[in-house]
Amino acid sequence: MSHRSILAVVLWMSGALLSFSATAVAVRALASTFSVFEILSVRNASGVLILLILALFKPELRPGLRPRRIKLHLTRNVLHFASTDGWAYSLTLLPLATVFALEFTTPAWVALLAIPLLREHMNQGRLVAVTLGFVGVLVILRPGAETLQPASLLMLAVAFGFALVGIMTKRLTMTESTFSILFFMNLMQLPMNLMGVSGAFWLKIDPSHIIALIGVCAGGLLSHYCLTNAYRHGDASMVVPLDFLRIPLIALVGWRVYGEALDPYVFVGSACIIVGILYSLRNEAKSA
Repeated sequence: MSHRSILAVVLWMSGALLSFSATAVAVRALASTFSVFEILSVRNASGVLILLILALFKPELRPGLRPRRIKLHLTRNVLHFASTDGWAYSLTLLPLATVFALEFTTPAWVALLAIPLLREHMNQGRLVAVTLGFVGVLVILRPGAETLQPASLLMLAVAFGFALVGIMTKRLTMTESTFSILFFMNLMQLPMNLMGVSGAFWLKIDPSHIIALIGVCAGGLLSHYCLTNAYRHGDASMVVPLDFLRIPLIALVGWRVYGEALDPYVFVGSACIIVGILYSLRNEAKSA
């Protein structure tokens, strides 16, 4: 990877992390009124509408509306939808710390799967970043003996599903535009989410929801736009360790926005994550 590609990955992943955090805050604001399916339906519908409007004014985007590699698009989006549902169901079975600790095995799965499926090379820097990132998450979340529950197998399957989605995203970026990947993601997942909706839920929208809805729509689209472009510029095994930063970042958001106490373990775990990422980036830069 060139120095320019490394910088692009860092910048795009920074945008993705900020967008994911903004989306999380918006979802939390809407959760007391709307179900997850309703919120995601709004996100998907707005995504399709925004992308169609962009294609209307930018003819160069229109080739992305043509259905190419439709089987891979469909497989990716069905798996992403099922994994998201499994994640939501796991929240009702396991403690939050356990769910998030198991979810963040995803970067490790991606790094391992990228070797046989994408023919990527696992160098020392990437291995250190994945290992220290996972250790950092465990330090922050400190899952206890409850991690050994049978329901944990479901969450491990969800993490593996998210990893496969990441691998498929990387494969799509080899031939498809970011616009096309985003368009078919929203178009295919919209009917899936609408199946979980009952009644005219949009009638519950009032002026107090507008800012949060904008956050869900804009954050949801921008997060995947940034993440897809990060995959476009870098190997999956280099991109995913940066996702570990989502845990300390969302902890800071909770402290700043909701007044949630900052656990000292957040700083210790974050230090592990950051050291691993900096070591990996330094190693990539030396090899460039």
